[in-house]
Amino acid sequence: MNTKVTMETIVSLCKRRGFVFPSSEIYGGFGSTYDYGPLGVELLRNVRNLWWKAMVQERDDVVGLEASILGPSAVWEASGHVSNFTDPLVDCKNCKMRWREDHLLEGAYEAEYGPTKRNAAGQIVCPNCGGELTEPRKFNMMFKTTVGVVEDSSSVAYLRPETAQGMFVNFTNVQNSMRRKLPFGIAQVGKSFRNEITPGNFVFRTREFEQMEMEYFIKPGTEDEWHKHWVEERFNWYLGFGIKPEKLRIRPHSQNELSFYSKATSDVEYLFPWGWGELEGIASRTNYDLTQHSKHSGKDLSYFDEETKEHVIPYVIEPAAGATRTALTFLIDAYDEEPDKDETRVVLHFHRAIAPVKVAVLPLSKKEPLVNLSQQIAKQLRKKHVVQYDESQSIGKRYRRQDEIGTPYCVTVDFASLEDNAVTIRDRDTMEQIRVPIAELATTLDEKLAY
Repeated sequence: MNTKVTMETIVSLCKRRGFVFPSSEIYGGFGSTYDYGPLGVELLRNVRNLWWKAMVQERDDVVGLEASILGPSAVWEASGHVSNFTDPLVDCKNCKMRWREDHLLEGAYEAEYGPTKRNAAGQIVCPNCGGELTEPRKFNMMFKTTVGVVEDSSSVAYLRPETAQGMFVNFTNVQNSMRRKLPFGIAQVGKSFRNEITPGNFVFRTREFEQMEMEYFIKPGTEDEWHKHWVEERFNWYLGFGIKPEKLRIRPHSQNELSFYSKATSDVEYLFPWGWGELEGIASRTNYDLTQHSKHSGKDLSYFDEETKEHVIPYVIEPAAGATRTALTFLIDAYDEEPDKDETRVVLHFHRAIAPVKVAVLPLSKKEPLVNLSQQIAKQLRKKHVVQYDESQSIGKRYRRQDEIGTPYCVTVDFASLEDNAVTIRDRDTMEQIRVPIAELATTLDEKLAY
């Protein structure tokens, strides 16, 4: 069944089933921050691990890094973030709300806030109250802090707004220690922080988020072919884990959209409930970052090419995705509602690799022999898979609970199991059931959950 998903439905499901909670909710919440519950943690972990597997583990030309979150101002001055990492903002003269100017441009307005509001003169007005807007002003999005006991200019530090710079400043360290030749990549997964003025759409845009980025260092002159390669690689990664092809597209940036350091950028976009939005950006960053850090630090960040016997500053291709945004996308894409007798079955059709819980073990009754056997089975399966054990309410309601969180398989232990040493495996998507000997259960589930 092709269900039209609303964000209200997704937000409700996330809180009800333990995917995502509003942060500090008992104190009234803290704007644009969220806590990931037991299922959200597993979903995020799967997204991270699958990204890492594809980008690092399965390749011989990419290595990993985990750089610090705090950084001195010198790093961000060199990268251009202090002077250029700004948004033009406008204020409403009536309700005083503040908006990003680029979100109020033609085409972007509707995707962010719904139908465009204009005054009698045809000018775009405040999305909240329809009031007149001020002229735009610049606002830097980095979180600034101080390090040490004395607060002066020398103690200024920033929470990183992206993970990329940690990989650039460690280029020589990684290249020398791992004896890498071009082309090679450095990958990282970690938290970043941006003081977004108009965050929104649940966890799609927040001030604290988790990035999955890779800087792929290449010889100058090969950037076009490598950019094309990584756009295709990243697009196919989403398709491979079940994202519907009709809801996915590649959108190259126009010339006036490009970042000041970028030669070309293409976004992998997904059709969210509010419209098309960026899922991942693949940028051709030229050699801007390494050149800037070499200039500002006084350190040579060039690469000696053994073939040409020349020192070159490598160019960079950067696939950059958000772990939190990707997890949200998988959740939205998996959501479905299906007619089932007299009610509706809510089901998350997660790819088996994405699903937070892989197997649920359900005794048909709370009778002690069934409970004991079921718990033994669950304990055995937990050695390889994330397992839920559930013995409360009817078996039908327990199936529905597992469908709603996207568990691919339910194992039902019934009274016959005590006699024939077999259990029933139920498939989430087809609802078909097969009988399997307990001795073969782990192997059977391993085969079904393999990808």
